[in-house]
Amino acid sequence: MKKFVITIARQYGSGGKEMGKLLSKELDVSYYDRELLRLAADESGINEELFARADEKVRKTLLFKAARGAYKGEIIPPDREDFTSNRNLFNFQAKVIRQLAESESCIIIGRCADYILRDMSNVLRIFVHAPLEACVNKSMEEHPDMSREELMRYITRVDKNRADYYQYFTGRSWNNAENYDLCLNSHMLGWDTCLELVKACLKVKLAEK
Repeated sequence: MKKFVITIARQYGSGGKEMGKLLSKELDVSYYDRELLRLAADESGINEELFARADEKVRKTLLFKAARGAYKGEIIPPDREDFTSNRNLFNFQAKVIRQLAESESCIIIGRCADYILRDMSNVLRIFVHAPLEACVNKSMEEHPDMSREELMRYITRVDKNRADYYQYFTGRSWNNAENYDLCLNSHMLGWDTCLELVKACLKVKLAEK
């Protein structure tokens, strides 16, 4: 099979991460999620904790409301005061994502990877979603100390943060189907069907000239 990358954007509790791990095993390729923070820290020499703070959980107050323009591949040099700015931390993550995509087949979770790799023909971009009630049900085991109402608020907040993060760095809407090759309702379709659809779509993608 040709070299490929599958990017997965997902609503919290929809099972996007689990789907990525299953695909990683079935397709025998690497899986990258928070590992990207360590790789970006190694690449830049910047403390990994700073990358974690500027991750998808960054508060809207830190991101401001307006996008500052989409990522274009630039890196701010160490002698600049904004070397450790949110913008440059994102730039280093983007650089690592492109390096991985150019060197190996892999699964990449979140971090605007679908946008960063938008010019690569061998990238399959997926968005995984599910009804809020289904996301709450799935998240209850992970958060046994939270009530259903608290979980609903938490999931809504996390998804809003992800949408703000995506819009800030890409200028696009996170849940817009036009950004992706395949959108999957994991609750309606189930794991097995989702995996088969991804593999079928990947086959079509790699056959494109």
